[in-house]
Amino acid sequence: MDKLKILVVDDESRMRKLVKDFLIKNNYDVLEAEDGAAAVDIFFEQNDISLIILDVMMPKMDGWQVCREIRTYSKVPIIMLTAKADERDELQGFELGVDEYISKPFSPKILVARVEAILRRTNQAGADELLEAGGIRIDKAAHNVTVDGQPVELSYKEFELLTYFVENKGIALSREKILNSVWNYDYFGDARTIDTHVKKLRSKMGEKGDLIKTIWGMGYKFEAE
Repeated sequence: MDKLKILVVDDESRMRKLVKDFLIKNNYDVLEAEDGAAAVDIFFEQNDISLIILDVMMPKMDGWQVCREIRTYSKVPIIMLTAKADERDELQGFELGVDEYISKPFSPKILVARVEAILRRTNQAGADELLEAGGIRIDKAAHNVTVDGQPVELSYKEFELLTYFVENKGIALSREKILNSVWNYDYFGDARTIDTHVKKLRSKMGEKGDLIKTIWGMGYKFEAE
C-alpha cells in the first residue's frame, strides 16, 4: 500500500524538520514548503496530497491566504499551526474550512495522533455506506452529500458533523459528546467550535438546515421523518 503524502508548510526549518521526522517515523511521505506561495505551487503540482499541516505566520503568503486558495479547489484536510492563542484566529480558521487548530508549542506526538485520526476517518470507506434522512443523502465512501437531489459542497469537518447528526437521528447530543466523537478529542469544553460549524452547515443545507435543532444549554439534535 502506498504511503499517504503530507505537505508540511512552515517558514522555520527547525519546525518543519521536527514535524517531518515524527511523520516519517509513523510511515508517512512528507513534502515541505518554506512559505505559502511555495505551498500552493507544490499542492497543485501534486495530485495526491492527503493532508496539509499549515503555519499561519509566513512570508509571501500567510496560512489564511493559502487556506483560501486551496479551499477554492479542494477539501483536503488542513491542520493549522499558530503561535497565537487568539479565539478570533481560531474562529477565522474554522470559517475558512480548517479541520484542526493547534497552538504552538505543541507535542509532536499529539500532532501525529490528530493526523492519524483525520486520515483514518477520511480514508475509511465502506462502499455501501449510504445514509438517508429527510431528503438528505450521504455517501460516506464517495464523501458527498445531496439535499433533495442537489449536491451540497461541504468541508471535510462539515461532512463529518452532518454524518454524525444523521447517524444519531432523534438523539439529543451535548456539545462535549459531539466534540469527542467528531473531532476525536476533548476540546476542553469550547463550544464555539461546534456552533461555528453548525451555523455554516445549516446555511449550506438551505431549508433542511432546520432539521438540526438547537437544544438550549446543551447541544443539538437532528430530527427528520
